[in-house]
Amino acid sequence: MHPKRVTKSVSTVQVNTTLEDSNIQKYFKNKSVFITGSTGFLGKALVEKLLRSCSEMKNIYLLIRSKRGTDAYLRHKELLKSSVFDRIREEGNIDVFNKLKIIPGDVTLPKLGISEQDREIIIKEVSVVFHSAATVKFNETLKTAVQLNTQGTQSITDLCLEIENLEAFIHVSTAYSNADKKKISEKIYAPVMNPKELIQLCETSTDEELEILEKEIQGDHPNTYTLTKNMAENIVADASSRIPISIVRPIPGWVDNVSGISGIMMEIGRGTIRTIVCEDTYIVDIIPVDLVVNTLISAAWKTGTSDNKELKVYNCSSGHTNPLSWRDLGIMCHKYALKTPSKYIQFYPGFSFRTNRLAHKFCELLYHFLPALLLDIFLQVQKQKPMMMKIYTRFKKAAKTGEFFALNEFHFGSKNMKGLAESLKTSQDWQMFPVDMRILKYDPYIKNYMIGLRKYVLNDPDKTLSSARRKLQTLFWLTKVIDVAFGSILLKVIRWK
Repeated sequence: MHPKRVTKSVSTVQVNTTLEDSNIQKYFKNKSVFITGSTGFLGKALVEKLLRSCSEMKNIYLLIRSKRGTDAYLRHKELLKSSVFDRIREEGNIDVFNKLKIIPGDVTLPKLGISEQDREIIIKEVSVVFHSAATVKFNETLKTAVQLNTQGTQSITDLCLEIENLEAFIHVSTAYSNADKKKISEKIYAPVMNPKELIQLCETSTDEELEILEKEIQGDHPNTYTLTKNMAENIVADASSRIPISIVRPIPGWVDNVSGISGIMMEIGRGTIRTIVCEDTYIVDIIPVDLVVNTLISAAWKTGTSDNKELKVYNCSSGHTNPLSWRDLGIMCHKYALKTPSKYIQFYPGFSFRTNRLAHKFCELLYHFLPALLLDIFLQVQKQKPMMMKIYTRFKKAAKTGEFFALNEFHFGSKNMKGLAESLKTSQDWQMFPVDMRILKYDPYIKNYMIGLRKYVLNDPDKTLSSARRKLQTLFWLTKVIDVAFGSILLKVIRWK
């Protein structure tokens, strides 16, 4: 979901706070920070919050890589066009954009691919580092996941060890970095193998060799994502005796593209996904991006001002204080799929959670495969490009990668998160940078989530809502006719037998 939509989903009080009222604003005043992953979902929201709420910062250095022939500076221009920055533009404070300084580089390259001149600037000027660059794909190859999540973290950590006046290094991990366990405390868990040995193995082995070794290396980890994020945590922890470090573990998957759960939710809204493998009584952890960003910024302040320089881990999850079941999540998703349909809706929305895989396979064949096949045949007859089978295959794969998390329930420790929330109550920061998950109101959050998918991912403007509702009504009656016809045929077959 788009960050702007997520921000509006949290019930917070807007206050006119001066610098003297905010310990966090005072901390960041005249400081320079360095951020990786600034073009990603979380990174964009972090940059926006720092510019808007800590506007007296000196500079924000952004590590940006070239991508598909577009260099770092052009990507920066594209970044600023994002509607996540609309509020800053609406408030007329566009001068803060001048604080953004581009550092061309890439976490997968030696020494981050940064020029010596830029490296020297970071070493001399930066006080706080936020490392959020990573792949969030669950089905990434081992080599790619290691390059982005583990080796990239090693390179960032090496740079941090050179920074002369580093006060806080905030590493963005994931709550699922230890998905091989059901109870996850705010501590570092040992990796299945030495991270540096895994990096070397990926550098010296062929793709075929790594494919053979992948399952063995993963152990009880469900995928390469959780494995390599666990490795990254251990790399950071090894440096914690020399530099001040905190690790924040947010829940992954809630992003502004069709990867992971967002894609599944989008297809639920379009009516193309009707059966999901999931234990619907289990707790699902969901976090709006603004609460994650507040946790990152608050953790940086806490790390930079604390006399205790021991490594702190923050499990940024909601289940421990504000639980929500998959069943209730599904009910809210269905409700807002009907209230705010998209013009791209294909079938009348309706789905079920199942744990019986045989029943799921049957329903998948009946409700997913056959409709996609028939629609593609219809498109070919109309001399249009078939696409539904391609969409079906993509989201079948996405649903498969998420099954592990839908069939397992995790219990996250929250002592440090609760302590962080308590430490903000001594100033107005508890209102400006709230991190207490109890303020999260799920119904408006899911409403805005579904609207965000419609508007920002499907690019479906508000003006189409009336026609989409008429289409929804037509599909409703069509579904009823099909149900009656199918029931009549089934009844005749039973009587015939």
